[in-house]
Amino acid sequence: MHVLYKILMTVFCFTAILIADDDIDFEDFFVNATMRIDYFHIGNSTEEMITLDQIYREKEWAGNPGSLIDPIGQGRYLIRVKDLASEMIIFSRGYDSYFAEYQTTGPAKEGVRRTYHESVLIPYPKDTIQVIIERRQRDQTLQPVFEQIIDPASYSIITEIPGRNCRIIPTVSNGSYAEHVDVIVISEGYTAADSSKFKQDLQRFSDVFFAWEPYKSAKDRFNFTGIFAPSLDTGVDEPRRGRFSRTVLNATFNSLDSERYLLTEDNKSLRDIAGQIPYDLILIMVNINRYGGGGIYNQFCTFTSDGPWNEHVFHHEIGHTFGGLADEYYTSDVAYEEFYPRGIEPLEPNITALLDPSQVKWHMYLDPDLPVPTPWGREKFDNLLNEYQLVSARKKEEIKSLRDRNASQAEFDSLEEKYARLRTQAWNNIDNFFELHPLKGKVGVYEGAAYMSEGFYRPTVNSIMHRFSKSEKQFYPVNEAALKRMIAYYTE
Repeated sequence: MHVLYKILMTVFCFTAILIADDDIDFEDFFVNATMRIDYFHIGNSTEEMITLDQIYREKEWAGNPGSLIDPIGQGRYLIRVKDLASEMIIFSRGYDSYFAEYQTTGPAKEGVRRTYHESVLIPYPKDTIQVIIERRQRDQTLQPVFEQIIDPASYSIITEIPGRNCRIIPTVSNGSYAEHVDVIVISEGYTAADSSKFKQDLQRFSDVFFAWEPYKSAKDRFNFTGIFAPSLDTGVDEPRRGRFSRTVLNATFNSLDSERYLLTEDNKSLRDIAGQIPYDLILIMVNINRYGGGGIYNQFCTFTSDGPWNEHVFHHEIGHTFGGLADEYYTSDVAYEEFYPRGIEPLEPNITALLDPSQVKWHMYLDPDLPVPTPWGREKFDNLLNEYQLVSARKKEEIKSLRDRNASQAEFDSLEEKYARLRTQAWNNIDNFFELHPLKGKVGVYEGAAYMSEGFYRPTVNSIMHRFSKSEKQFYPVNEAALKRMIAYYTE
C-alpha cells in the first residue's frame, strides 16, 4: 500500500511540473469571457463515450486569472486546454460528474447504458485550442476520453444569452468576479407567487453560509447572489411518492434510486439559467419541506429550503461541491457499489486507506496522544444507527401499504408526521453520542468512511461531512484546510 501511495504521489507531482502555470499570462491566451462546452456523456460501467453538443460564449470569466492550472488534483475527470500554436497547456480543472456516479451502480454494471448532459467552463481563448478531457483510471492515473479542436471564431459558437425569465438578487457583493468566489443560488420549485419566500430563504441561507467557518472569516472573499427563475409548480419530483412537479430545473428525489438523493439531469436548463451572471459555484435551493440534497464536485449541489436539518445538509453538500470533500460515513441508502476501489488511496483530502501515521494525508494535524487507527466506540454507534434504520424500514413498509390501497393525501401526510417524530427521537440519541463523545474534535484515524465500514478512515469522530449528527456545525481542521485551499485558489 505504501509503495502504491508513493508511486501515485510521484505521478501527481510530475504532472504538476509539466503544467505549472507560472509562465502563463491570462491576457496572452484568453479574453475576459467564458466558453461553455456542452457534451453528452454516454455508457455503462465498462463503456464510456463523450460527444460534443454545443459551445457557447457567455459573460465574463468568473475564475481567478492567476489560477489557470488546477493545483488541487481532485476529481475523476480533468479538462486540459492546449494552445495549438505554442502546444502549451494553458488551462486545467478537475471535476466529478453524474455519469461517473452512475457507473458505480447496479444497472450500469448490468450493462444498461445511460446518457447524461454535462458542461465544462473555460476562459474564452483568443486562438484555436485543443480540449482534452481525461478520466482517472482505477489506479488514479489519467487517460484521455475526449479530444476536440475548437476555433473560438467559429460561427457555430452560440453567442446570444438564452431567454430566461430570471431575476438577479445579490445578498453579498464584495467586488469583481475575478477576485472573489462567486456563489449563485438558483430557485427550484418556487412559483411566481413564491418570489418573496425565495428572497427570504436566500437571505437566510446566505446568513447560514457566512455563520460557519471557514466562510465566516473569509466573507470578504465571496459574492453571493440569487437567481429567481419561477416554476409552474411548487416542490420537485418525488417518484416513490407518485408526485411530479413542473419546475424549471426538473430536479428529482430518488436520483440513482436513492430515496434522499436530490439532483437534476436537466443540465441544459441549469447552465442556461446560471449563465445569466458569471459564477464559480452553483447552489440549487429546492422549495420543499423534506430531508435531502446532493453535491457533485465542481458541478452543482442541491439542498431543501425547509427540510429537517437543512442547515447541516446545506453545508454538507457545499463541502462536496466546493471543497471536493468525501462523505465520512459508512452506512447509508446509496446506490453505489465500490465507489472507492479497495487498495487504492482516494484523492479526497478527508478520507484515507493508509494507516502509517507518516503517510496519512492529515499527519500534520494528528493528535499525538491518539493511537492509529483510533478506537471510537463504533459498536455503540452501530446499535444506535440500527434503531434509526428500523424506523426507516417500517416507514417504507407503511408507505407501500398506503400506496397499494390508494390512500388519501391526508393519510400520507399523517404518516410523514408520525415518522418524523420517531426519526427525530432516534437522531437525538445519535446526536448525543457524538456531542458528548470524549474524542470530539480530536484528529485521529477513525475507521468507517466512504460508504464502507472497513478499510477507509476519516480524520475526526464526527464532522459536517459525517452526516450522522445534525447538531454538528464544524468541519474541523482537515476539512477546513481543504476549504481554505479552495478559497485561496479562487481569490489569491
